[in-house]
Amino acid sequence: MENEIPVYDISSVSEFRKDRIQVSRFSPYFEAHNHLRHAHRHNFYHVLLFTQGRGTHSIDFETFAIRPYQIYFMAPGQVHSWDLDGFVDGYIINFSAEVFQSFLLKPDFIDSFRFFRGNVSDSVIDIPVSLQSKIESFFEDMLLESACDDHFGLTMVKVLAINVFVLVARLFPSLPKDDTSSYNYTLLKNFQKLISINYRTLKFPKEYAELLYITPNHLNALCNDLLGLSAGEVIRNRIFLEARRLLINPDLSVSEIAHLLNFNDNSYFTKAFKKHVGQTPEEFKKAYKP
Repeated sequence: MENEIPVYDISSVSEFRKDRIQVSRFSPYFEAHNHLRHAHRHNFYHVLLFTQGRGTHSIDFETFAIRPYQIYFMAPGQVHSWDLDGFVDGYIINFSAEVFQSFLLKPDFIDSFRFFRGNVSDSVIDIPVSLQSKIESFFEDMLLESACDDHFGLTMVKVLAINVFVLVARLFPSLPKDDTSSYNYTLLKNFQKLISINYRTLKFPKEYAELLYITPNHLNALCNDLLGLSAGEVIRNRIFLEARRLLINPDLSVSEIAHLLNFNDNSYFTKAFKKHVGQTPEEFKKAYKP
């Protein structure tokens, strides 16, 4: 889309092809890509484990204090920035969606990890002391294997990354195992995927319920049970998240953003944004400091 904030392809931050993984220590990576401190998006997955340093990092307008052995996960499209205080180090992994789809022949493998679904509350995790050395050793091994030119080096990097993902995933409460609950979680995931594709044009629960072949009441009950939100709130959260992402671009006017999000009336967009965010779009635009 025209005039949006910068979107970086994996080739712009890595010499690796789209079927490979970039693994690096954070400090040299940041020195080489210092422009990434400002608000930007990726079109690839991004993982960062901090091991030392201070400062903050922001994901989709939520700011977190950097702490040693904090790990965060980002999905493509999320807005991100850093504000570092002195020397900060750790490890990063960048990879495109194709990496694990081709490796495991399972298109939804990455989606099975809740921290890769774009929900900020699930994306930033403090690693418990009992796992810190183990997870750091996996990152060290990834660095060693990524330096190998043979096919098995790349395979080992993928296997080691999966080990990290699984260990972190186990820190979350287990999902219920009965068939009904599994069906409901799958249904919710499909609803969220549909929103990510259609939020600019479909704004009402009944439209998504039709695509899911369920009733609007069923969809609403599902969201309330699993998220504590109505289906309408889930949709509006995604719409106004994108509105905030667009508003930090100084080259886009409020009326242009309203049009991009398919609001026919600029004043209605302003009222709806203020009700949801607590500020008018103009106030948000002035207050936000990348």
